[in-house]
Amino acid sequence: MAKTVHPRGDAPALVRPDVRRTSITVEPLTCTIGAELFGANLGVAARDDDLFAAIKQLLLRYKVLFLRDQDITRAEHVAFAARFGLLEDHPVLGGDPDHPGLVRIYKDLDSKPEHYENALHCDGTWRECPPMGAVLRCVETPDVGGDTIWVNMAEAYRRLPEHIKTQISGLRARHSVEASFGAVMPTEQRHKLKAQYPDAEHPVVRTHPETGEQVLFVNAFTTHFVNHHTPENVRFGQDHAPGAGNLLNYLISQAAIPEYQVRWRWQKNSFAIWDNRSTQHYAVQDYWPAVRKMERAGIIGDSPF
Repeated sequence: MAKTVHPRGDAPALVRPDVRRTSITVEPLTCTIGAELFGANLGVAARDDDLFAAIKQLLLRYKVLFLRDQDITRAEHVAFAARFGLLEDHPVLGGDPDHPGLVRIYKDLDSKPEHYENALHCDGTWRECPPMGAVLRCVETPDVGGDTIWVNMAEAYRRLPEHIKTQISGLRARHSVEASFGAVMPTEQRHKLKAQYPDAEHPVVRTHPETGEQVLFVNAFTTHFVNHHTPENVRFGQDHAPGAGNLLNYLISQAAIPEYQVRWRWQKNSFAIWDNRSTQHYAVQDYWPAVRKMERAGIIGDSPF
């Protein structure tokens, strides 16, 4: 059942007439992640401090927010996303020349079927500072198919067995753009990409900088642990790959558990806003040869700790 959430959760229920536009109706979509918002316009939120503050607080709580019928301009899309922080360009997908920070993800009849996005992932963990989050708009979508799934990786960590939590405490891992986006490139181009974005190293369990939650922080961009091959983990020179590889695969598989997920069915001018620090997502590519066009503004984040 939908409920109304005041933009300042600890404030009294009184709402002045001049700020009623910031009242938002919130409908949680699962028990662990995701909520749909009603009564909010992102174009207004790009200019209205109270409305933006309300949406930001809800994002920290639900980790991904959804809105429909947002007939706003590209400039308003970018302006809203920029309220969270500086926007990034994507080294592979490129950007909109008229709206810096906006990336067009268009899959149309002129495109070849692409499957690299068919993996649960956290955006840009191959960067030293992965994105804080993103604001994604549906421009065109198939009548059926093309959904996106998001996963609560704080919940995934919370429900790990205690002995696994102990085992991964202090572990760090590499994340690679060369082994993901670069894999389909010619060798020279792939090497150039890696030179521009060397493999990043991040903690396997990161701390969310705003909520303090512990988050399982490995995904499809993660290639290996960097500090697993120690006397505590390896006996008599046994190669590190079997034990470490099995553990990494187990951790990555946690994102596939349905109890941690929400699935969103797109419509034209619907939006998703997600916290990239505590989630993964998966673009379901079941619609070829239908057309799917999305536009994303990604927000620069900080170095995980």
